[in-house]
Amino acid sequence: MSGNDYLKFMTEQIVSYIDLPPEERKKKHNEKKSNKIVANRWFGILPFAYRTWRKKG
Repeated sequence: MSGNDYLKFMTEQIVSYIDLPPEERKKKHNEKKSNKIVANRWFGILPFAYRTWRKKG
């Protein structure tokens, strides 16, 4: 992806975010925040690496 394409993409994302009403932004933020896995937040990438390793074995 060239620099101009990336800049265009980021500008579109920012404008679409700004166009949302404040209630929608808050709702989206809270949904994103609640979907995080607590173990990953507390212990970093180790739980993810362990689960991946177990799935392969």
